[in-house]
Amino acid sequence: MMQNPQILAALQERLDGLNGSPSGYIESLPKVVKRRINALKNLQVKCAHIEAKFYEEVHELERKYAALYQPFFDVRSNIVKAAYEPTDEECEWKADEDEELTDEMKEKAKLEEEKKDEEKEDPKGIPEFWLTVFKNVDLLSDMLQEHDEPILKHLQDIKVKFSDPGQPMSFTLEFHFEPNDFFSNTVLTKTYKMRSEPDESDPFSFDGPEIMCCTGCTIEWTKGKNVTLKTIKKKQKHKGRGTVRTVTKTVPNDSFFNFFTPPEVPENGELDEDSEAVLAADFEIGHFIRERIVPRAVLYFTGEAIEDDDDDVRRRQMKRTTLTMFPR
Repeated sequence: MMQNPQILAALQERLDGLNGSPSGYIESLPKVVKRRINALKNLQVKCAHIEAKFYEEVHELERKYAALYQPFFDVRSNIVKAAYEPTDEECEWKADEDEELTDEMKEKAKLEEEKKDEEKEDPKGIPEFWLTVFKNVDLLSDMLQEHDEPILKHLQDIKVKFSDPGQPMSFTLEFHFEPNDFFSNTVLTKTYKMRSEPDESDPFSFDGPEIMCCTGCTIEWTKGKNVTLKTIKKKQKHKGRGTVRTVTKTVPNDSFFNFFTPPEVPENGELDEDSEAVLAADFEIGHFIRERIVPRAVLYFTGEAIEDDDDDVRRRQMKRTTLTMFPR
C-alpha cells in the first residue's frame, strides 16, 4: 500500500493541507506571555546568525576537501579522455553477481567478452561519458536537445572550484571541452554567488546558504554553429500595396547551452515571475551538478546512482507518510 503512488500522492496532499493552519492559540494569550514569546523570538534570531556562521565553516570544509578529492577526479578525467590507461589491478572489480558464478562460467564469459572486443574497433577512453551522464539524469536530460548531443560528445570533464578563503561564498562549474567544430572555448564556466546571512527583514526564513545570483560566460561560436539561435522565415503582407514578402529572423532556440546565459539579477533584486522561475530551476541544476553529478559521475553513467536517488525519494516519502499516519 505504501508503494502505491496514488495513495502516496493523496497522503502528501493531506500533509500539505495541514501546513500553515494556525490554531489561534497565540492570539488568545495574555500580553505578559506574548512578551516572553518575543524574548524567545529574539533568541531565535541569534541562533539564526550562529547557524549562518556554521554554514560558512561548512563551506570552508567543502573547499578543503575538494582539494583532497581533486587528484582522484583528475585521474577519472584522464581515463575518460584516454590520457591514461588504468592498470589491470586498477580495473579489477568484484561485482555481486560474480560470487554466484562458477570458475567455468567466468572463463566462458571472459572468452565471449574478448571475442566481442576483437570484432569491434578499440575505442579510446570512455566515449560519450558525460553525454551519457546527462541523458541518464532527468533534471539534465530535460535540458538536452538533439542538436546539443554532438557538442556534448566533446565534453571531457566537469570541475567545481570554490571561492578562495576570505572571499565571498561562491562556486564555479567548469565544463572542459576538447577542440571541436562548434566553438573555440576550451572551458565554459558558470559561477554561483552565495550568501550565508539571515535577512534582516525576515530572519526566520534563513535555511542555509542562499544563491544570490549566477553568471555564465560568452561562448565563441563558430559561424553557423550557434545552437542557441535559429533562423525562421515569416511572410509579411504590406498594408498599403498588399504585396507579400518573406522576412528572415533570428530567434532564441531551446538548448542546453542556454545554461551559460542565465537571466541577470537587477541590483534591486526584483525579478519578473518568468525570470524567477528560470533562476530557481537554474540554481537547482547548478547545485545538483556540484553536489551529486561531479562527485559520483561514474555511478550516474552506469545508472546505479539513479536507483539510489529513487530510493532516497521513496524513503523520504515513506518517512513523511509514516509520521502522518503514526504520529508520536
